[in-house]
Amino acid sequence: MRAFVFPGQGAQTIGMGKALAEAYPAAKAVFDEVDEALGEKLSALIWDGEIEALTLTQNAQPALMATSIAALRALEAEGVPVSAASFVAGHSLGEYSALCAAGTFSLADTARLLRLRGQAMQQAVPVGVGAMAALLGLDFATATAVAAEAAQGEVCQAANDNDPAQVVVSGHKGAIERAVEIAKAKGAKRALLLPVSAPFHCALMEPAARAMAEALAAVDMRDPTVPLVANVRAEAVTDAATIRQLLVEQVTGSVRWRESVSWMAGHGVTEIWEIGAGKALSGMIRRIAPDVATRNIGTPDDAAAAAASMNA
Repeated sequence: MRAFVFPGQGAQTIGMGKALAEAYPAAKAVFDEVDEALGEKLSALIWDGEIEALTLTQNAQPALMATSIAALRALEAEGVPVSAASFVAGHSLGEYSALCAAGTFSLADTARLLRLRGQAMQQAVPVGVGAMAALLGLDFATATAVAAEAAQGEVCQAANDNDPAQVVVSGHKGAIERAVEIAKAKGAKRALLLPVSAPFHCALMEPAARAMAEALAAVDMRDPTVPLVANVRAEAVTDAATIRQLLVEQVTGSVRWRESVSWMAGHGVTEIWEIGAGKALSGMIRRIAPDVATRNIGTPDDAAAAAASMNA
């Protein structure tokens, strides 16, 4: 069995997806449709812009989704439909890419939702008030205990349970700085603040969750054609109404990536394809489930090779 997974923020690079658009008309059409949905040339920023502008949350989120769906269209052009996967999943914003891939959202709606999500998450907390930090070399239980000790009346939560030795904490800046020091004292290999513009996936994001609840209530959603392994549940979900609620919870809740990958491996998945920019998820997957094979689909050569592997 196979799963398709979709990357989250941090994977963005200038030029991503350009070769796909040049090689596959269906991939080019994705970027054209996203540009039209947003009323601006996001593709020009992605391919020829400044990385600082692309990294802004409101740009990075729809840009990464567009690149993932372009890669999926390349796979389809090579004869590999999304139904070749038994499950789809995505890391944070990648969950929207997964849902677009599985037909829950239209491409245009996904682009607009992610633009709004990026803006709402950025506006939820004034710059400088919040922070995030990666704690490396601590398991989730220890990292959760670190966050609780560091909180001291402020928000400090485990935001991303990425793999057995990488947990990201999020919350008030002072609490996150305390968490870094406590983590080092508890034996973390490294603990460092992340270069992010807002404290994602914690209670400080509640204003963004309300904004997304309102936006999602107004968007047409269909049941996914392939089950979604949801971030906040770490198990498969198949109905649109539940997914709508989970996407709201996801804004303030933890991304349970380690558990999601373990769940897929435990339900028969033997290979996972990372669709879109970067290879961050593949690295996490190898640390979580070493027996699961990984493949990256980010270039025309990747798409052709993946199709050939299925037909071999």
